[in-house]
Amino acid sequence: MKSWIVRGVLLVLAGISLYLLAPGLIAIFGSWHDLKNMKPRWLAAALGFEVMSYVSLWEVQRIALRTPSWFAVGTSQLVGNAIGNVVPGGGAAASAFSYRYLVRAGVDSGSIASGITASWLATTSAMLALPILAVPAVLGGVAAPKGLVQAALIGAAAFVGVVALGTCALLWDRPLLAAGRAARWVVSHVSKKRDVSRLPERLLEQRDAVRVAFGSRWLFGVTAAVGKWGFDYLALICCLAALDSRPNPSLVLLAYAGASLLGMIPITPGGLGFVETGLTGMLALAGVGAQAAAVATLAYRLISFWLPLPAGGVAALLHRHRYGSEAPPKGSSAAASPGAASGSTSTQSTA
Repeated sequence: MKSWIVRGVLLVLAGISLYLLAPGLIAIFGSWHDLKNMKPRWLAAALGFEVMSYVSLWEVQRIALRTPSWFAVGTSQLVGNAIGNVVPGGGAAASAFSYRYLVRAGVDSGSIASGITASWLATTSAMLALPILAVPAVLGGVAAPKGLVQAALIGAAAFVGVVALGTCALLWDRPLLAAGRAARWVVSHVSKKRDVSRLPERLLEQRDAVRVAFGSRWLFGVTAAVGKWGFDYLALICCLAALDSRPNPSLVLLAYAGASLLGMIPITPGGLGFVETGLTGMLALAGVGAQAAAVATLAYRLISFWLPLPAGGVAALLHRHRYGSEAPPKGSSAAASPGAASGSTSTQSTA
């Protein structure tokens, strides 16, 4: 009953949000006829960069999950992404589907939770660090509108907070144990049925698993996490270039970072409405014309949000064709070796 109540509340919030954001969404999607004026070569480049963004994310997850299989990681991520982008507050559903598909592919179930957590922390930290990259240009004399500066400050503050908390959790046991005891106290008073007596110790175990997830390959993991957002940002730049719009890249980076923060609001599926209206407004602050900002945002979201949805369905079919529809028995290691994991073919779903 509690889960149904939570889902109902999320659905109501999503409906209210979409209703309030409807005028902006209608204006943006009403610009679809201007897509024909965009230069195809730049749209092709944007699609290529978006594919590289997904490949970078898969590399982060391969390292964190300690599996060599591009196919297992890629298909599970595409399926989870598609589910998460059609369900309000779909982060939990996306993780559950990714977990199910990874287990079916033979990835060690004990490392999946910590691996997904580690990859999420890496990519989120990289996203929050994006505004910092624009600071040198702003200090060098680029005039940044107040709205973009505020977005940069929020992102920078969030990045510092995440890094500080993450460092404390990774290096010292006491802060994590204290957080675990506090969470145990709250859960024990909310639900008497759940056994949370070992919650602090389980947090330490998960922390150690996250710390081991990247291991000696942490540099590749960080580089791939930055590449996930860097290639996505270049896809937006290409969408602007397809309209012969050449705003200052640093200001576009601030606009992109602000829109990415809005995309983290877990109310509408995939930040639908928040990202479109927010990115259009921020691009206008960055010096892009109102109509060009709407068309570029529409093209960017078609590539980064809408195209991966059917790709998730294709990935589900390919995954089922290779691994079947049932999870392997315990102890199975279908993806444990490079030969079994990667397979003789290199079929991959693209974004």
